[in-house]
Order: sequence, then structure tokens, then C-alpha cells
Amino acid sequence: MLWLKCFHLLFVIAWLAGVFYLPRIFVHYVEGRAAGEDVRRLVTMAGRLHGFMTVMAVLALSLGTLLWKLFADAYLGAGWLRVKLLFVAALIGYQFYCHTLLTRMRRGDDLPGAIALRFLNEFALLIVVPILILAVVKPF
Repeated sequence: MLWLKCFHLLFVIAWLAGVFYLPRIFVHYVEGRAAGEDVRRLVTMAGRLHGFMTVMAVLALSLGTLLWKLFADAYLGAGWLRVKLLFVAALIGYQFYCHTLLTRMRRGDDLPGAIALRFLNEFALLIVVPILILAVVKPF
């Protein structure tokens, strides 16, 4: 059981590395494009990072689901788990939104401004911090 938790956390950490870095690439892309710089490398970097973080997300979610199934009796009806799963769903939605931005980036379409993308980058914390608190503290 502890090995499953260990690998689940490892994949979550790797996923979150991408969640926090991909919007920064978007910021550099928007600012570089506005300055007339060559931003093709950033498109490649973003695509590769998104692929990596998607694999890590699938592995993290798969192991998380397995852990949920194994511990279902212990946490059946736990309010903290239900709320945590809502935040996990929001994190998945965040990843899909980043995929949408990546698709627009690959087509050469406009992205939101650099300030909005910086807020997007910080918004991930509003999703991740409650997940961490709920998983560790289990307040209700």
C-alpha cells in the first residue's frame, strides 16, 4: 500500500511541475511574440511539457483511483474526500484549459495577455493547496 502511495505522490509532483511551468512558457511566448522574437522553440517546449504532464496526470489519477478503491471502506462517506475530488476535477479542467491554450499557440492564434497568463499560473495554487490540506489534515 505504501508503495502505491509513494508512486502516486511521485506522479502528482511530476504533474504539478508541468501545471506550474506550462503557463510560464505561455507568458514567455506572448511576450516574445509581442517583441517580434522567434518563439518556435517555446511552442515545441510547451508541446513536450504538456505531453509529459499528461502522462504524469494519467498515472497519478490511475494510482489515486486504485488507492481510493482499496481504501473505500475506510473513507466511505468522508466529506473531505468528496471535496478533494472536486478540486482534483478542477485541476483536470485546468489541464484541459492549458491544452486549449497550447492548441491556439500551435496555430499561431492569440493567447490571453501576459498578465492574465501570470494569474492563470498562480490560480493553480488555489486548486492545489486545498487538495493538499484535505488529503493531509482531513478536516471533516
